[in-house]
Amino acid sequence: MPSDISPRWKEKTTEFFSSSGVKIKEAGHSAGTFVEEVTKDAKVNVADVAERVGSMFKSRWALLQQPATRHAVQERLIVAAATTGTFFRKGLSETKEKVSVGKIKVEEVAKKTAQKSKTILSDIERWQKGVASTDVFGVPIEVTVQRQQSSRPIPQILVRCADYLISSGLNTPYLFKGEGDKKVIQQLVSLYNQDSNASLPEGVSPIDVASLVKCYLATLPEPLTTFELYNEIKGARSSIRAMRNMLRRLPTVNYTTLEFVTALLLRVSQKSVLNKMNIQSLAMEMAPVIIWQKGRTPDLYRKYWNQPSKGPSRKNLDPEPTYSAWDMLSDEGDDVDDSIPLDDGVPMDLGAIEVVQCLMEHHNAIFTDANETIWR
Repeated sequence: MPSDISPRWKEKTTEFFSSSGVKIKEAGHSAGTFVEEVTKDAKVNVADVAERVGSMFKSRWALLQQPATRHAVQERLIVAAATTGTFFRKGLSETKEKVSVGKIKVEEVAKKTAQKSKTILSDIERWQKGVASTDVFGVPIEVTVQRQQSSRPIPQILVRCADYLISSGLNTPYLFKGEGDKKVIQQLVSLYNQDSNASLPEGVSPIDVASLVKCYLATLPEPLTTFELYNEIKGARSSIRAMRNMLRRLPTVNYTTLEFVTALLLRVSQKSVLNKMNIQSLAMEMAPVIIWQKGRTPDLYRKYWNQPSKGPSRKNLDPEPTYSAWDMLSDEGDDVDDSIPLDDGVPMDLGAIEVVQCLMEHHNAIFTDANETIWR
């Protein structure tokens, strides 16, 4: 069918497509130009960045290659290394110091522990033996004299006490009869157990010193007259010659100490007008701590001496009857008992009193071969 489109519309259509083609070509050309420019700019930017990085690297490398810069870097490295070394050495030193301090503390603790162990072992030894290595109370008299290494075979504690009483205490009323201060006497016992050559403290009471003498004699494991010669010495009390011969059988230390003690008592009795203690009174007070029978120790005076307990036993749980310092002893095996009961029921051994009284009254005649003790 023939077209009914007018020529005018054909013309308009042709113009439209023609102008559209031109515009499309222009747009394509513009787009190509824009992409080309962008690409160029990108290339330029990349090249510029690369050039800048390269330039910076070159400048830094050139800077590092300069002697001054190299020297500065080396110095910084050396300083850093030195600082690190200092810190390391300081840390090591502090560690060593801490280890040293710790070692010292460990050593101190070890020493203290060892000392405590030594003390404990010493206490155990004392507990087992009943005495310590430095004690004078409760120790055999010959052991005490041997320890002090003196040319005079008399315990130094007795010498100290006697010298003090002769110079300061002879006029004290009831010397060797008064009980004394228990606390003071215990302190004196502790003092001489630590140092047998110690001097008596200034201002100590003569009564306390006299009680210390009695305490020492009472705590001897065996009396000065010995257990073996107990009956023989009592039997010789009526004869000076028999007594003299009997006492010569005593060990040297016992004999010399017995002479020393009875000489002191004799000197005290010579001041009886002032101290109210004559020979008879002194004999009654001192006999219990000079002569006693085995198994009848003068326990009254042991209250001043804290002898370690040897542990519980059936014997300790059911103890045998004990006798005080006032208990005077009868002869073993004798049918005749010469003890005189006192009002308080405590027996007194008249024979023992007469022995001590004899030793004072006839001192020089009995101890003829001894170095007689003389005080001015």
